[in-house]
Amino acid sequence: MKNHQNDDIVKTPDAPPQGADVEEALLLRIKGIKKKIARLGEIRPGTLTEQYNVCGRKNCRCKDKANPQKHGPYYQLSYTRNGKSTSEFVREDDLKRVRGQLADYQKFAALKDEWVGASIDLAKLRRERRKAEKA
Repeated sequence: MKNHQNDDIVKTPDAPPQGADVEEALLLRIKGIKKKIARLGEIRPGTLTEQYNVCGRKNCRCKDKANPQKHGPYYQLSYTRNGKSTSEFVREDDLKRVRGQLADYQKFAALKDEWVGASIDLAKLRRERRKAEKA
């Protein structure tokens, strides 16, 4: 079973490197992020909710006037993919796996954002170096 701890998120150093080491440090950071992404398990976006429902039968326990007891829990996964919102029920037997997929997706999203940030920093650094070389 995969361990879903927050230690997979890359932390930025307190004191950033200086000079020529900056590009190397950014490339190493990106390489580390890629390795962490490769170690993730299955991923899926979304929100998992626990729900309780009332049925349509008039003599059911969920309609009891003194002590109504709703049916459930039912687990529902909601997500948007390619602009389309989707909701699906999750069986209790699948909860652990789905929660793991959701946790790994959150790690992936954080790592992706960090990768993009490091790539932007690298592009800016290279652009600034080209300007300095021309001057």
